[in-house]
Amino acid sequence: MKKTFKKEVSNAFNQISSLSQGQIKEEDLSHLPKIVKKYLEYTGWTGKEKLSNVRIVFEGRMRSKPTDSWMNFTSIQYNFFENPTRIFLMKASKMGIPATGLHIYKNKQATMVIKIASLFKVVDAKGPEMNHGETLMVFNDMCCMASGTLIDKRIQWEVINPLTVKAKFTNDELSVTADLFFKENGELINFISNDKYESTDGKTYQKFPWSTPIEEYKEIDGLKIPSFALTIFHKPEGDFCYGEFKLKEIEFNCHDFKK
Repeated sequence: MKKTFKKEVSNAFNQISSLSQGQIKEEDLSHLPKIVKKYLEYTGWTGKEKLSNVRIVFEGRMRSKPTDSWMNFTSIQYNFFENPTRIFLMKASKMGIPATGLHIYKNKQATMVIKIASLFKVVDAKGPEMNHGETLMVFNDMCCMASGTLIDKRIQWEVINPLTVKAKFTNDELSVTADLFFKENGELINFISNDKYESTDGKTYQKFPWSTPIEEYKEIDGLKIPSFALTIFHKPEGDFCYGEFKLKEIEFNCHDFKK
């Protein structure tokens, strides 16, 4: 799975038309809702280089059910924005047993494979629900971790109120929608969507409202980046927080693969 991860990332780098796309200027923000423009100013993207890709390293903990114990994990991912691509590798351990998960989203197709002890495949997911849900994950990463990409013309905006907008991201025939909530200073505090599916086996899927409340930011190279967030399914029986993500590393406009 590590070899597959490296191969997919390397292939994605080979498909980049150009890393140099110029700076984000005021005119690039002119079509954005006022609060989204303020968010980009708050996070520091005005005047920065336009984004081609991002590399993100997280650590945290996850669980499959509310009654399950937490499982610690580390993850590394690469996102590419010209042709939306997300390649995500997670290593985890529960009760001393290692598990590895690989998510790949490219060419509007998504797969998820999870193996126990690097040998036994316990999840092999693909299909329309995966394609739709991983498109949402791409958009969530754009909004939360790489907000300089929100100038993308594939995003349609609707103002709900001065601190809330509805955003629709379209990747050819795949479209996802989310509500974004901000503070008055422009800080994004939550992302809520009805386009995420829950699946523990890769075969059965259930759709629930899904959110990623952001609890902390930190400054990295002059940019304010969310550094701690939760992932929550809002089910009829109650909210289920299944993931806690803490940012360890982030690097924009990488030139090649890095572990």
